[in-house]
Amino acid sequence: MLWLSEVLMQNQDLESFQQLIEIVRERARQGERFLSSDVRPPFPDTPMDWEERVEAAFTSAHN
Repeated sequence: MLWLSEVLMQNQDLESFQQLIEIVRERARQGERFLSSDVRPPFPDTPMDWEERVEAAFTSAHN
């Protein structure tokens, strides 16, 4: 299971929501099968629909 909080802790140099999305896509491509959006990303550009966008990025990487 890929926990969003874990991704953020492992990549403390991230500066934007878009960078986070790229990491989530990459982890999905590497074989992660499940995602937990357990925390809100702390970036100024985090959109209101951040959970849906993270899920879409994760899911689309499996196709």
